[in-house]
Amino acid sequence: MPKPIKIDFMSDISCPWCVIGLRGLEMALERTRDLVSADIHFRPFELNPTMAKDGENVGEHVMRKYGGTPEQSAAAREMIRDRAADVGFAINFTADSRVYNTFDAHRLLHWAELEGNGHQQALKHRLFELYFSEQRDPSDHDVLLEAVTDAGLDRQAASEVLASDRYAEDVRRAEHLWQSRGVHSVPAIVINDRYLISGGQPPDAFEQALRNIAAELTDA
Repeated sequence: MPKPIKIDFMSDISCPWCVIGLRGLEMALERTRDLVSADIHFRPFELNPTMAKDGENVGEHVMRKYGGTPEQSAAAREMIRDRAADVGFAINFTADSRVYNTFDAHRLLHWAELEGNGHQQALKHRLFELYFSEQRDPSDHDVLLEAVTDAGLDRQAASEVLASDRYAEDVRRAEHLWQSRGVHSVPAIVINDRYLISGGQPPDAFEQALRNIAAELTDA
């Protein structure tokens, strides 16, 4: 009988390592489905909470925030594209790609979790696809509503959320909670409120961690 585990997955829509980590985790969970049964909760983390509405060019943003040359930035994007391809995900960054504000996306993800039935995970995947694969703007409400519809959620209800400030305080409280617990970079994956896995690890690393955790749960 698989052991039930809770996974809190801290991430941002605009974080490429987050989608790489999520795909790697999901592949590992499939490999260990005879050992563990996971309940995944996506928690908000904003890499750029003060990002302006129109966003910023990704290359300029990375150089401003982290330093380096345009050539180094391009090489990093290529490496990220390759790592994403290894887990079956297409990141189509170009020199014209932009980084956007993601707060409203996090509000919708909070609402989607309340809706249940796996909708939050479906919405998370669609938001990643729209941003990274299709180069769409996740701060645009029309794009967000398209993601909601594709994830099987109620478009009108989502529109009402976006037209208000509903769940804004919930998102901020969740961000502050996890930051107070030491989460300052993403992805950060916390299992059963005890085990922390940091970064966009490959499937093999997640699999080994899950097997170790399952063994500890069996011995407990």
